[in-house]
Amino acid sequence: MEEIADIEQAFRRAAPHRLVHVVEEALRKHCGALRAELRLADYGLRSLQLVERAEGADPSVPIHDSPQGRAFDAQEPYVLREDDALLLHLPVTVRGERLGVLTAVLPPRTDLRPLLPGLAEVCEALGHEILVAERDTDLYVLARRATRLTLAAEMQWQLLPGRSCARPEFALAAHLEPAYAIFGDNYDWSVSDGRLTLTVTNGMGEGIDAALLTNLAINALRNARRGGLALADQAALADQAVYAQYRGDAHVSVLLLCFDLATGEVEAVDAGSPRMWRLRGSAVEPVGFEAQLPLGMFEDTVYVPERFTVRPGDRLLFGSDGVYATESPAGESYGDRALARALRGTRLLPPSQVPQAVLRELGAHHGAGALDDDALVVCLDWYGTASTVAL
Repeated sequence: MEEIADIEQAFRRAAPHRLVHVVEEALRKHCGALRAELRLADYGLRSLQLVERAEGADPSVPIHDSPQGRAFDAQEPYVLREDDALLLHLPVTVRGERLGVLTAVLPPRTDLRPLLPGLAEVCEALGHEILVAERDTDLYVLARRATRLTLAAEMQWQLLPGRSCARPEFALAAHLEPAYAIFGDNYDWSVSDGRLTLTVTNGMGEGIDAALLTNLAINALRNARRGGLALADQAALADQAVYAQYRGDAHVSVLLLCFDLATGEVEAVDAGSPRMWRLRGSAVEPVGFEAQLPLGMFEDTVYVPERFTVRPGDRLLFGSDGVYATESPAGESYGDRALARALRGTRLLPPSQVPQAVLRELGAHHGAGALDDDALVVCLDWYGTASTVAL
């Protein structure tokens, strides 16, 4: 397809809620498509939700048992050939963030070989435009929900940077449960100037109170980071902000890390309950830090950073206390042994699939009934640079 630039221009000229119409018209014109539909992954990563209702189309299909889900999970085109049509399912992904799947219904004898490279570019352009369009329309945000979000969960999802991110040096992904009723757990990341900054956060309390507390802490950390402060000073500024608001009656546990993309050197501040495990080769071990006070417990807390190094091939897993402290019916905490088994058992999965897989294992460990606390898992695969790989 030589008309990619024209399609990108059409996206930019279109009203934010008309992107599906633009891509469908482009596929009709350039590929002879009979129709097209866009599905976005729901908050729980269990289903793909239709963006606009279409006659005869299922509004929701499962990710783990559908042709669209195969394209989404594998991040590759998936083709179904029928007597009267060819169904082409294409992943829509932006910088590692898996948004959903675009399905094109084509004439049965369509030769896909010359079309696939251009269609991949169209899907990437569509993904970029969706992220921009969400500023001005609720269409795509509404499509993601398979059921209603609690107000606390609404606040938390709006605060998150995304669910996954990929660069040549690393790939990371995160997931939260219960996806439609989270309150205190959160995560944040930023990549700039040769560094990745990652925070894993757990605000105390429940419901709106926990969501408000976490919102304050995350924005205080962002404000400090964007002001150019060092990692320990970021923690100190956020600590002061939380203490000034709550006077020690509420606090936020957070693990802050700053990765040097060129060397793999990591600076860390452990201010509370989130923990980290490392898979190196076939060995899983917890990585402990000197525990320091959670943010907001006392006025003017001084935080001291620690350092360690990641190697190419390392997988890091971060979990909130709702993960590692969850007990089995026999009273065994998930973090004692089961988490290490889950990390080894998922080592062949891409990082985008690991958090949800670990949380499924957590549910099996916990047994019947809902989890007692919200649970957060973040997975980071470290690839390094050409120079670090050589070492």
